[in-house]
Amino acid sequence: MTKPVAWVEVCAVDALAPEEAMRFDHEGRSFAVIRSPDGNYFAIDGHCSHEKVHLADGIVDGNIIECPKHFGAFDYRTGEARALPACIDIRRYELKVASNVVLIKI
Repeated sequence: MTKPVAWVEVCAVDALAPEEAMRFDHEGRSFAVIRSPDGNYFAIDGHCSHEKVHLADGIVDGNIIECPKHFGAFDYRTGEARALPACIDIRRYELKVASNVVLIKI
């Protein structure tokens, strides 16, 4: 039997500045949560698809997050790999803001 989908609290809305990423771990899974330059929140798989380095340790520039190890890059809005050596897309997760809290749909 599969687990039901749930909204899980990630952080307060002011915990992230624009163009900042943070690591969020929940039940054995890891995510990178990013705040875009225009203030929207996004969540993607936490690890780079190239060598499993955590993306939250990378640099956010515009709509791109860059892996800190080999500089592979992803569009965090879609999970699309945008720069080698990353060539496999990563999963994106739905987020919402309610009562000044960021929630992820898992």
